[in-house]
Amino acid sequence: MSREYPRYPLVGVGAVVVYEGNRILLIKRGSEPNAGKWSIPGGMVEAGENPEEAVLRELYEETGVRGRVTGLFGIYQYIERDSNGAVKYHFLLLDYLIEPLGGEPRASSDAVDLGIFSVDEAMRLDLTDTARQLLMDLVRNGFKPCRGGLMRCV
Repeated sequence: MSREYPRYPLVGVGAVVVYEGNRILLIKRGSEPNAGKWSIPGGMVEAGENPEEAVLRELYEETGVRGRVTGLFGIYQYIERDSNGAVKYHFLLLDYLIEPLGGEPRASSDAVDLGIFSVDEAMRLDLTDTARQLLMDLVRNGFKPCRGGLMRCV
């Protein structure tokens, strides 16, 4: 199924990699939607793949970082409509907190740049809307996995 104009929402995963001092790993997106904006590393869950496996695979592919899932942080939604109001993109995003275990951070795959930022630094970047909301939720929740909740950590 195409990512553009899907019949159903597509399931994606995001890696919320938090380093010492509450610094977070971000990538600059190289492809649509939101090419050129900063976001957390991530991508699509492949058929037959466990979402926790998918997030670790996507993290490594985009950044060279290996990690361990410590918990689901939140579930976010991204919908973009075209000028006629038709749904061009629709993703349900499962964002996981990740403990970094190794690897040399470097931009690759769909990422054109990479950085490790404090939340204050990150909030000054040209972020995707979902990344901005996630960072606000991350601070509000004390950088811990969410418990319960609906579409995002509250």
